[in-house]
Amino acid sequence: MTAPIRSLKNTGLGLERELSARAQGYTCIAGLDEVGRGPLAGPVVSAAVVLGLDNVPQGLADSKALTAQKREALFAEILATSKVGIASVSHAEIDTINIRQASLLAMCRALAALPCAPDMAFVDGNDPPRLPCATEAVIKGDSSIASIAAASIVAKVVRDRMMARLSETYPAYGFASNAGYSTKTHLQVLASDGPCPFHRLSFAPLKQGLLDL
Repeated sequence: MTAPIRSLKNTGLGLERELSARAQGYTCIAGLDEVGRGPLAGPVVSAAVVLGLDNVPQGLADSKALTAQKREALFAEILATSKVGIASVSHAEIDTINIRQASLLAMCRALAALPCAPDMAFVDGNDPPRLPCATEAVIKGDSSIASIAAASIVAKVVRDRMMARLSETYPAYGFASNAGYSTKTHLQVLASDGPCPFHRLSFAPLKQGLLDL
């Protein structure tokens, strides 16, 4: 146990609650996070990460606080050292069940995609899904718990790559740079050209027929 605990503390994150969970008898502890709730296009993506506690990547942090280059480097390291489950919910599913339900579904799918069955999950935010294991929601967990931070990195890198590929087919919307978020340029193209097949039609201003642009 000495080496894993020392490795975890070297990450600089507050990991007392993960170590406490281990002390309580939990043996497979996952971190869960999702990205893509706010964009006007594309899927919501979630990741579940069970860190290898004897080999934790250094520099884990909230994905939003990292450069794209650092996220990519950590993404590769996380995949090499951890158990990872990744899942998405499409724009069409989002339009059908709403973004909250889609986000919860993505996290359930990500947990199910893990190659192990966690007995404990830390979930970023205050609105966790119903999971088949002990669950604790942690507000701003992506900046305080290593496994959630790792999940946030994996989810963001995967979604950014998906949007970059989508941009190759629909370059006008700038998905490679805006990831589907409502930037000024994105909204201007929507106003002039209308949505592409991967836009979320249930989101304003798309739901309003772009009349207010």
